[in-house]
Amino acid sequence: MRRNRLAPAAALAAIAVLATACTGSGDSGASDDPNAETTLTFWHGWSSPGEVAAIEKNIAAFEKKHANIKVDIVKGITDDKLNQALRTGGSKAPDVVSSFTTDNVGRFCSSNALADLKPFLDKAGIDPAETFLPQMAKYTEHDGKRCAVPLLGDAYGLYYNKDAFKEAGIKAPPKTLSEFDAVAKKLTKTKGDSFERLGFMPNYLGYETTVEHYGAQFGVTYLDENGTSNTAKDPAVKEMFTWQKNLVDKLGGFRKLERYRTSLGDEWGPKHPFHTGQVAMQLDGEWRGKMAADADLDFEVGTAPFPVPDDQVDEYGKGYLSGTILGIANNSEKKNAAWELVKYLSTDTDAVVSFANDIHNVPSTMAALKSPKLNDDPGYRTFVDIAQHPKSTHAPSSINGGAFLLTLQDYGVKYEKGKEKDLDEALRKNDAQVDKDNEQAG
Repeated sequence: MRRNRLAPAAALAAIAVLATACTGSGDSGASDDPNAETTLTFWHGWSSPGEVAAIEKNIAAFEKKHANIKVDIVKGITDDKLNQALRTGGSKAPDVVSSFTTDNVGRFCSSNALADLKPFLDKAGIDPAETFLPQMAKYTEHDGKRCAVPLLGDAYGLYYNKDAFKEAGIKAPPKTLSEFDAVAKKLTKTKGDSFERLGFMPNYLGYETTVEHYGAQFGVTYLDENGTSNTAKDPAVKEMFTWQKNLVDKLGGFRKLERYRTSLGDEWGPKHPFHTGQVAMQLDGEWRGKMAADADLDFEVGTAPFPVPDDQVDEYGKGYLSGTILGIANNSEKKNAAWELVKYLSTDTDAVVSFANDIHNVPSTMAALKSPKLNDDPGYRTFVDIAQHPKSTHAPSSINGGAFLLTLQDYGVKYEKGKEKDLDEALRKNDAQVDKDNEQAG
């Protein structure tokens, strides 16, 4: 399962660490014998018992196929710790790493923290464009350099309370944002100066309601072809901010919604507001379905793609894509052996399908998506379909990681609060700040 975007201050701190720490000192060459007896160190971020068991099962299967390679697994690694290890190297540093932070691929590649995988892929006869989902292949490279491959993915869509829909006389999930606004309003029940039930929590500080998750539905571009911030010139950005602010106002205004938001349960615990019925619709990833099933909810859960702007109804079915990335530390002296592990985890169909089923993520290879062994639960398949939609997207890679998204989201919070009243001016200021940050990072 994925983790929600870091709070802006924490995320910017992580990016700052990446700016200074992510500088690989090795080259992308590999001279070790992959058939020799060796031990690899693999760092990953999964921490819950089910997730850890699932990756350990795949590693055990790899070791069975490669009897000469033993893998030492280190779980629960944060990007902060990962970035430091990629910079310093050493005997305890990882050879193979995975990260949930797809936004940092630009930094990983441009700083040479992760090895260039193209020579390994070419030698193995693996074409990323044909092997992986197109958008997942795209977000694991930067500026023509491939320093990572996808290891499962995430697709974002809409979860909705079917019982609440039936009670309100709503027969189907909304496809357009105007329909969505009307449904969110109809599902909302006020209670004094708060809510008994909220149709949807639109605030940018809410769970998964980030600019990039909304932006995928509008077709936001963020950066132009030169990597310059483009938000003031892209009409989709203004349309997105205007729609979100209008929905905030329709549902009671920022202050009322924010008071309610701060009273809600933890995103990763059993008291998630969708689980408790406090929120009737939720923008979320495919993992939420498994969490909802494990929580044994007292209502029926429906899934659908998140709605699109009314003038893009022909693109309904698309959504935001993200996922786990997998790479080889550029400081590793065991790159050939490390590649055997990376290749197995990311391209072996049975391994990918097994892992996807176990942790309820979307497979990242075309072959795994077609496998008859893949989970056929209808709710899960909604997200598999979103992942394969030709208009589903991920935010572009940047030399400054995901900082440009956090900066834009900060302006979104100011705008929904009413602190930024001139949206055009706010977007111009956003562009200036993003370009300044990118220049410093470069």
